[in-house]
Amino acid sequence: MSPRRVVPAALLTLLMALTACGGAGETNTGTDSGSGTSADGAFPVTIEHKYGETTVPEEPERVVTLGLSDQDAALALGVTPVGAVDWFLEEPYGSWPWTEELWGDTPPEVVGERDEYNMERIAALEPDLIIAQYSGMQEEQYETLSQIAPVVAQPADHPDYAAPWQEMSLRIGQALGREDEMRARIDDVEASFAQVREDHPEFAEETAIVADSFEPGAYFAFADTDPKAIFFAEMGFQLSEEVDALVEDGMNGAEFGSERLDVLDSADRVIWVTSGDEADARIQDEPLYQRLDVADSEGTVFVPYQDAETGAAIGAAFSFNTVLSISYAIDEMTPLLTGAA
Repeated sequence: MSPRRVVPAALLTLLMALTACGGAGETNTGTDSGSGTSADGAFPVTIEHKYGETTVPEEPERVVTLGLSDQDAALALGVTPVGAVDWFLEEPYGSWPWTEELWGDTPPEVVGERDEYNMERIAALEPDLIIAQYSGMQEEQYETLSQIAPVVAQPADHPDYAAPWQEMSLRIGQALGREDEMRARIDDVEASFAQVREDHPEFAEETAIVADSFEPGAYFAFADTDPKAIFFAEMGFQLSEEVDALVEDGMNGAEFGSERLDVLDSADRVIWVTSGDEADARIQDEPLYQRLDVADSEGTVFVPYQDAETGAAIGAAFSFNTVLSISYAIDEMTPLLTGAA
């Protein structure tokens, strides 16, 4: 159990001042009881994690999510986090098509970027639960945050950022007292994947690689533990063993230069997820890339994380790979893979 310890003096002073003047507590109640159903008797609930175990004593009303995509699972259950971290420099309540309406008029406070958390902002929100599943939270951060509220840290039995979306979603559902509802959401998403595999058995005959290029001459192919690759595996594709053989410990993919672009020819399809047209053109203009068999393949697809003109966010959707974003990603990605777009 991770008890709620005494808040340090500086943070306590801040909280008292905010309480006295209304502060952050008036902008967002966190739990929308009209959108989700909390099972009677769900609390207290104890959840094991990387740094021990945490007991959530009662239904939380003010939830802060610190995992990069954790807010999606909460929103799927009708719980609107009062605080969340930024990932794509879009703010977590940005123009993602699968969550924009769910945030409504109560956007969260941005309390950090990736794994850098603003402890004072978090304390000022007076949370009664902090969730960090798709995160790289360090033990020192966990100890500090546990002085503010119960913290459900990332799973212990997977490397950081490598736990299956189903497991992270279920743990969030448990922490919010809505495990049965989350199981139903997970079942629905898995049924969507199953339908894709049934409709397109040809996917199982092909190997896919998801790749990006952040700068000239630098390339990155995502490992089988990364959500992007997992998404395509669950659509039915095989993943490249050659890519996984290049992945260094602690990395979510293989980084290589132009001289190793040949690794892409280990796949029938390459899904390039990039920042946009400029990056796409740079990749296609690379002479060593042009020599690859897969470069001329109809199976090669370029997808932006987010299209500034159309608002589509296909790449971001399968990067999040959550109970909310997956359905959107399937609907948008399937026509691109089958030539129906």
